[in-house]
Amino acid sequence: MSTVVVAATSLVEDELSAAMARVLPPEQTGRDPLVRPSEQADFQSGAALALGKAAGVAPRELAERLAGAIRGGLAATVSGPGFVNVTVGDEWLWRQVAARLAADRLGVGEPLAGQRVVVDYSGPNIAKELHVGHLRSTVIGDALARTLGHLGADVVRQNHLGDWGTQFGMLIQYLDEHPDEQWRDVALVDALYRTARQAFDADPAFAERARQRVVALQAGDEGTLAVWRELVALSEQAFQWIYDRLGVLLTEADADAESAFNDQLDEVVAEFVAAGLTVQSEGALCVFADGVAAPLIIRKQNGGYGYPATDLATIRHRLHTLKADRILYVVDARQALHFKLVFDAAHRIGWLTDPRAAAHVPFGMVLGPGGTPFKTRSGDTVRLADLLDAAEDGVRAVLADKPHELDEEQLAEVVRAAAVGAVKYADLSNARTKNYVFDLDRMVSLSGDTAVYLQYAHARLRTLLAKAGADQGDLDPAIPPHPAERALILRLDAFDAVLREVAQTLEPHRLCGYLYGVAKALTDFYGACPVLKAPSPAVRANRLALCRLTAETLAQGLGLLGIAAPERM
Repeated sequence: MSTVVVAATSLVEDELSAAMARVLPPEQTGRDPLVRPSEQADFQSGAALALGKAAGVAPRELAERLAGAIRGGLAATVSGPGFVNVTVGDEWLWRQVAARLAADRLGVGEPLAGQRVVVDYSGPNIAKELHVGHLRSTVIGDALARTLGHLGADVVRQNHLGDWGTQFGMLIQYLDEHPDEQWRDVALVDALYRTARQAFDADPAFAERARQRVVALQAGDEGTLAVWRELVALSEQAFQWIYDRLGVLLTEADADAESAFNDQLDEVVAEFVAAGLTVQSEGALCVFADGVAAPLIIRKQNGGYGYPATDLATIRHRLHTLKADRILYVVDARQALHFKLVFDAAHRIGWLTDPRAAAHVPFGMVLGPGGTPFKTRSGDTVRLADLLDAAEDGVRAVLADKPHELDEEQLAEVVRAAAVGAVKYADLSNARTKNYVFDLDRMVSLSGDTAVYLQYAHARLRTLLAKAGADQGDLDPAIPPHPAERALILRLDAFDAVLREVAQTLEPHRLCGYLYGVAKALTDFYGACPVLKAPSPAVRANRLALCRLTAETLAQGLGLLGIAAPERM
């Protein structure tokens, strides 16, 4: 069991709740103390404004009673029409720094322990390259998987690969008819797929042969399956290379391919028919949701199956076999109706007993500078490999003007870490549901809200701590903190709360904003509080302890976003 450090916010909330119980009748207690960070003090509560009328007391008078009843070493004053301003004791703040440094995981709790959470993310199609359209699902899903796991959840990563269907009939038939084509590289396969698609659309005879190839694939024809297996292996290898380069957790063991459910689709549909939940509509077998005109087509007019049937088989597997308490589908916002219908159908059949246990985690698009979909100059979709190459070039140019003592190999490692961090952070720092513009120059900047700025802040701290030497002295809680120290300590103390907020809202940008706030508070601290040249050894020891906690928090926070924190830059 890890050591959990109680944050200042919780301390103030608990004491305000206790104060409310001391001055109010029982029926008035148990309310939210409405504690928020404040510029007037460390924290401010508006509880008296909300409770005054019900208690028959003027809000300011109630606030004064609450302030007088606050104990626990907290100082309280009243301002305005009835705000209670609370300041944490100086010694308590420094003891909090020591406690977080001494605790494993910086004192962050594990409130999700005992929960099994399936996170479905990335989901590329076999025989196609990973491109910018896969970026958001991959990095958002990975950040959520990391954060939920850090908070104690048993996270099961699932990469729902598109490896079945008509597109493989087209491609395999084309390869069969063009034996001289070179294709054992995913980039070549991607190009040949587009050629096969054109032939399928333009040549009815080829289209029919491709459909027959799909039948052969589904029937288990060994020659067709042999080519299909090679395409899958080739694609998975290419995907893993990009995943490793991006530093995401997905491996081949996390693959959850569509083909794995092919032999279950008849059974799934039969179960819906037996439950009386299906309707024949224009020859197709459908399930309708209340208040939604569009049907979920679980079997096509021609007797074939599409994504709805596969997704129903998948959710059944995740609930019954994987024993998921919660399933998150990190898929773009355009699939909202599809998932609404799938979840509704799974609930109607009795698999999804709690509708809240399955959630679509939607996200917006990556746009180019003109606000249009991000494309190359030729109009093609941008490959993730090319995007990362461009980011590395951008970071290398920015770092070229910065003095450093890195050798060539070390510099290359820093460039790779900063480039990946820049791309991920630019995505994750934007609100998940919003579109954002991909601006390479901004995202590799050493200033502003960027990963490179945060990584540089962390590296600067590590350099400072290395210069301080191994013997950095013992923290002395009796030394009054400087206002800049107080602000930084309180910001660091909110780490646990921010992670819980990310887990609740499924919005990684909240962690990005928190880390940027830490880095800005660190800049203010640097400007006001000399560390190595502190006025006394005791003050120096306290400030070095605060620097250690800041470095550890930045490193751990960046790590939960899937971003490396280099020791030197």
